Amino acid sequence: MLVWLAEYLQQFYTGFNVVSYITVRAIMALLTALLLSLWIGPKVIRRLQILKFGQEVRNDGPESHLSKKGTPTMGGIMILFAIGVSTLLWANLANPYIWFSLLVLFGYGAVGFVDDYRKITRKNTDGLIARWKYFWLSVIALVAVFGMYAVGKDTDATRLVVPFFKEIMPQLGLFYIVLAYFVIVGTSNAVNLTDGLDGLAIMPTVFVAGAFALIAWATGNIEWSKYLYIPYIKFTSELVVFCTAIVGAGLGFLWFNTYPAQVFMGDVGSLALGGALGVVAVLVRQEFLLVIMGGVFVMETVSVILQVGSYKLRKQRIFRMAPIHHHFELKGWPEPRVIIRFWIISLMLVLLGLVTLKLR
Repeated sequence: MLVWLAEYLQQFYTGFNVVSYITVRAIMALLTALLLSLWIGPKVIRRLQILKFGQEVRNDGPESHLSKKGTPTMGGIMILFAIGVSTLLWANLANPYIWFSLLVLFGYGAVGFVDDYRKITRKNTDGLIARWKYFWLSVIALVAVFGMYAVGKDTDATRLVVPFFKEIMPQLGLFYIVLAYFVIVGTSNAVNLTDGLDGLAIMPTVFVAGAFALIAWATGNIEWSKYLYIPYIKFTSELVVFCTAIVGAGLGFLWFNTYPAQVFMGDVGSLALGGALGVVAVLVRQEFLLVIMGGVFVMETVSVILQVGSYKLRKQRIFRMAPIHHHFELKGWPEPRVIIRFWIISLMLVLLGLVTLKLR
């Protein structure tokens, strides 16, 4: 929005040309989202307390979590507000990739809101019926994916980028739709599973979003994409603004979510952020890189799959409790230790993922 205003004002003062630079707008988007989160956070927390929108806790979970019952949840609302306002202010709204990203972010946020609301009103952890939850997540993902496919059909925007190989970039065709669907829905649920401890999900999200901001910038730059042997996709440069807005909103939310948390993001936040990371990974053609950089999310998801599969097949559990962060809690690790160590792992994986861009 401010891009258009700056273009108009340039005729009166050339200094407004600075807004055209993606680096300036990316930094401003981060700071705007951060300040909005810090400003609206106390207001959202007070409102959630007044409405008695408190967290419901699993009866079979770690005993240390019982004290968290009643802590305000649905704090993801402040994250979505900060990302949305910041992106609309600083991004070029003529870019279709911005709208695909916002569609998934707010669409998944709406599904998460309903899920959280049902948990709160029914005073249990069941929430939205699973089949309806996945139905709406699938509908939103497919709407976005079909739009993305229509925009990038038969171009570099629908090629598969394989890590470590600079010559292997097959055109996916209709398989692009299938792959993009599973990446978006899968990442959304992976982040949702990770959101079980104070600040555990938000920092890996910030790390991955920050890395994708760099990748989006390189992908949207002809010279850097050629240098890194990745596809040049002109629309991806504006995703830098969207990604830095996620970073700013995430850091602002962490101010209130750090241990011991004053508020939880709830499904309204975790589903939306996971979907946003998934759609960005698809748009910049780095689905494999998302698996590496989002390794903490993958680890949490795989632990649940293994636990459920083992119990159904052998009637034995592999972990003391799944997702795996609860396993370490039950082994005696204090919650802050689990959180910080997972953050460290996440940071290392993000750096490893960035290094693979050059190892081709």
